[in-house]
Amino acid sequence: MIDRKTVDTTDALTLVDQITAIHDQVFYVTGNHEWENGIFSRFMADLAERGVTILHNQNVTLSYRGIDIQLVGIDDASTDHENLVTAFEGIDENLYTILLSHAPIVTKKYENVSADLILSGHTHGGQIRLPFVGAVIAPDDGLFPKLDKGIYLLGEEKYLYIDSGLGTTGVPLRLLNQSQFSIIEIN
Repeated sequence: MIDRKTVDTTDALTLVDQITAIHDQVFYVTGNHEWENGIFSRFMADLAERGVTILHNQNVTLSYRGIDIQLVGIDDASTDHENLVTAFEGIDENLYTILLSHAPIVTKKYENVSADLILSGHTHGGQIRLPFVGAVIAPDDGLFPKLDKGIYLLGEEKYLYIDSGLGTTGVPLRLLNQSQFSIIEIN
């Protein structure tokens, strides 16, 4: 939502206002840039004022059409702010569990994450991609990353989905990698 140098959050908060206008349950987890920005506390307060639930190493159970699912959110794993033990405290292993983790590195740091689906970003989809090669570089995964964007099978009926997101990092350029905002339907 913001980067390390953001001082004006108007655009980010306008997007949040548009999202909260069409959905009453909006959840958020922190990324590396929020933690590295001096306006972190103010931005978190602005999100909360707009009705956004910030999951700081926490979980909630949601009911949708009579089905309970668990939503777990961790603070950014790429900057070591995550606490999986606290986040998964009280989880019912029999319910479908979705983990919101800004960085997909959580799957490398922890061998068996107790989630059926991990939703992630951070990589910007590799930001710059080449035909037949894919991503050139991604944060935390270096050159020609294995985890850049898309769906990855982690185990029997356990998945990681990495969204390439809306923004850029470093150079404000995307090549063969369009910004995206995903809508995911779980059946």
